Amino acid sequence: MKRCLGLMVTALFFAAAPVVMAQGMSDHSDHVEVGVFADYFRFGASEPVKNFLGLGARAGFNVNRNVQLEAEMAYDFKRNFTVCTTSDTVNCGSNTLTSSLRTLHGLFGPKFQTGSGPVRFFVTGKVGFDNFTVDNRGASTGFSGAIGLDRGKTVLAVYPAAGVEAFAGPIGIRLEAGDQVYFDNGAHNNLRVTFGPQFRF
Repeated sequence: MKRCLGLMVTALFFAAAPVVMAQGMSDHSDHVEVGVFADYFRFGASEPVKNFLGLGARAGFNVNRNVQLEAEMAYDFKRNFTVCTTSDTVNCGSNTLTSSLRTLHGLFGPKFQTGSGPVRFFVTGKVGFDNFTVDNRGASTGFSGAIGLDRGKTVLAVYPAAGVEAFAGPIGIRLEAGDQVYFDNGAHNNLRVTFGPQFRF
């Protein structure tokens, strides 16, 4: 069985080599894209704070003119939130607390795009992980405990998304939105939006 698997991998390598070499000799030069982005992650069913902001980076490698393989990672910072300390919701006495939760997203998968002109529409489907880190040093664990992440964890995530990117030469800008689903005692849907510069060469 191992020998058959090795022969299949070798055969696929030799079958793909001419395609890769031909692509390398083609006249279009945008084989690699890299970018940085602002990351907005909105928990689907959590209170009192839903919205997390962070930064990320990605790199994509063209398989052909319309398909890329892409990897990305983003880090969302912990947030402060306000809670009422009285039962009167109109004249609410309040306390500001720290959510103590930070998220790290790591994703990999194909991106299918329209052509290679200055404006491209695309869809993507990635798989990877969400890592939820809880910092208990002087912070409130009430929020992270309410959504079942009081001790932190790493869970499987999938991310279907769509977007648009526009280029002026090798420099462009990209907007993308999708549903980042993580799996922890069932699927949890969360809105995710990224926006930032993109470079191709």
